[in-house]
This record gives sequence, C-alpha cells and structure tokens, in this order.
Amino acid sequence: MYVIVVYDVREERVNRACKFLKRFLPRVQNSVFEGELSESKLERVRSGLKAVLDLDQDSVLIYVLRDARWMERLTLGVEKLPITNIL
Repeated sequence: MYVIVVYDVREERVNRACKFLKRFLPRVQNSVFEGELSESKLERVRSGLKAVLDLDQDSVLIYVLRDARWMERLTLGVEKLPITNIL
C-alpha cells in the first residue's frame, strides 16, 4: 500500500521522529514522508511513532492509499526531494 505521513511535532522531538521515519520511507518535504509499505511495516511505523511522540502535543497524519496507481501528485514550485516511483 502507498502511505503518506505528515507530522507536526514539537521541536524537541522533530529529529527523533524524522530519524525514525527515514528507516521506513523516503522524505519528500521537511515534515512529509511517502512510499510503499506493507501492512506489517505500517503497524511498526504507527507503534514506533507512538513511542517517539507526545500524543497530547504532537500530531501525525497517515494517509493510506491501497494502490499508488489511483493517486495523482501535483507539485507547485520547487520539488525539493522528488520521488521517482510515483505514476
């Protein structure tokens, strides 16, 4: 499945969240990661983020698309970290 993870995390936890997510997905913008994950890896991401974050102060959005073929990605301006596997 194709996953997009967007986070808004307090400054003291940003580096930990970013390092953790880089283990699973490529970073496409400062607070955005996206790519293919299996269901088991998605669960590892969810449980790992819960351990890194303060759920009373931080926010993470995880968009799950069952198939990347049905997704359209539009970019305005400079694409900082392009992903080449998007259709």
